[in-house]
Amino acid sequence: MNDKYTPHNWAPHERPTIPGSPSTPLHSTPKRLAFAIVGVIVALTGGLGNALVVANLQYLQGALGATQAEIAWLPAAYVMTNVSINLLLVKFRQQYGLRAFTEGFLVLYALVTFAHLFVNDINSAIAVRAAHGMVGAALSSLGLYYMIQAFPQKWRMKALVLGLGTAQLATPLARLVSEDLLQIAEWRGLYLFELGMCLLSLGCVLVLKLPPGDRFKAFEKLDFLTFALLSSGFAALCAALSLGRIEWWLEEPWIGMALAFSIATICAGLAIEHNRTRPLLITRWLGSGRMLRFALSVLLTRIVLSEQATGAVGFLQGLNQGTEQLHTLYLFMLLGSVAGLLVSAMTIDPQHLFKPLIISLALMAIGSGMDSFSTSLTRQPQMYFSQFLLAFGGTFFLGPTLVLGISGVISNPRNMVSFSVMFGITQNVGSLIGSALLGTFQVWREKFHSSYLVENVTLLNPQVQSRLQSSSGSLLSAIADPTSRTSQGIRTLATAATREANTLAYNDVFMLIALIAVLTMIWITSRATWLWITTEPVAPFTPSAPAPSSVPSSGAHSS
Repeated sequence: MNDKYTPHNWAPHERPTIPGSPSTPLHSTPKRLAFAIVGVIVALTGGLGNALVVANLQYLQGALGATQAEIAWLPAAYVMTNVSINLLLVKFRQQYGLRAFTEGFLVLYALVTFAHLFVNDINSAIAVRAAHGMVGAALSSLGLYYMIQAFPQKWRMKALVLGLGTAQLATPLARLVSEDLLQIAEWRGLYLFELGMCLLSLGCVLVLKLPPGDRFKAFEKLDFLTFALLSSGFAALCAALSLGRIEWWLEEPWIGMALAFSIATICAGLAIEHNRTRPLLITRWLGSGRMLRFALSVLLTRIVLSEQATGAVGFLQGLNQGTEQLHTLYLFMLLGSVAGLLVSAMTIDPQHLFKPLIISLALMAIGSGMDSFSTSLTRQPQMYFSQFLLAFGGTFFLGPTLVLGISGVISNPRNMVSFSVMFGITQNVGSLIGSALLGTFQVWREKFHSSYLVENVTLLNPQVQSRLQSSSGSLLSAIADPTSRTSQGIRTLATAATREANTLAYNDVFMLIALIAVLTMIWITSRATWLWITTEPVAPFTPSAPAPSSVPSSGAHSS
């Protein structure tokens, strides 16, 4: 065997529990602080680039001269590559080291972003998003490992929560700072900041290196066939989910073709893995009842978390609330995310992992239920508390969810690739499903309420006549012609009806989210109760266990 693949002789406290993960030697306090700072920088870099784009899609659409469908490819391209790269990232790190992969892609990403500053083109912007999707998967896991180095062994689980949750702060943070970045250099200000964060992370990674880990030959030729099939299938699925509600599901033939293609290629890839002697994905483990329940619970929770981007922000923007007017709301979202992250780190208990999941879902159900009573006069102050609850629950559930899922990896490290891929799919694809489901439901309910309101808007109704006369009378000083004033008054009345229909539709969306959260909470509570009655261990996990090797930047996608 080649010397570079020879295992090290680790001390008991240094030995990597999962093959390929970095060792955990003892560090001085100043060095632990440095690891924590670098972990935060790297994790935020992995999430901020895409979050800045998602938060400013409408502005970028005008700046790049793109249609709504074209601009939707920016977040779609990120998720398409972010999901698929996890298939190879774990084995690449096991064979060549995570640092080599990350540094190489950081340099590539910096070059692509720098080149994009000189090209005002939607195609180059999509290429940058695709490159960031690949490096984002590496940066999230890298930030997680740096955070683990910052804490002693007894606080390893707290480090896991902080390392994973830091990336979730990128979305509210991006909404807070994007307005200032746009004023610096218009749309290029976003990419300048993204480039700066990338170079800063590259410098930090080069200066403060992670401790080495065991390396061994991991790749097999058949792995790349599986990667080609599954990555193309998930890419087609992500494209259909991202564009379906914009171009509409039954209007564009390519959406149905993409969905059919994704089903065929994903099934083919899984069939190959199911019959391999040494598979990339352990399909029998992924298909077990425990992992299927875990995946479904994470998927449902990600759908609930779509309330903030697709629901509240979309609702307020529909009432002509701009970024500057929503600044304080974004601040409350950030505070809620930070609070949830800190409380989760302080209270996480390996013996009671279901409890934070239930609390998170309860808080999100309450927040969504509060928003379901909105009116066309609702503004951001009425949503401060509800959005704080949703943001708190969004970060409070992440750490316990990850710890609950990797117990099967600790007992059998061969499941590492399978778990990383499954967790990435449930997080990223779950967000896409949430946005597609809620967006489609909002459009459907808006059409329903609009038809009902228009049906009852008739000039024979005295209230309608009074409203029309009031609208026309307000234009008396501007329009002299009575016929033109009446036409303009009718248009004003139609606009008001559309606004009210949208408000009712968003209330339905909020109520649907609350219902999903409540049903998921009841299901998890029932499952936890059953496990408690049958005395089955909830989570055989010890605080000394390291984090998984590849954790996607979930939640980064919000559309």
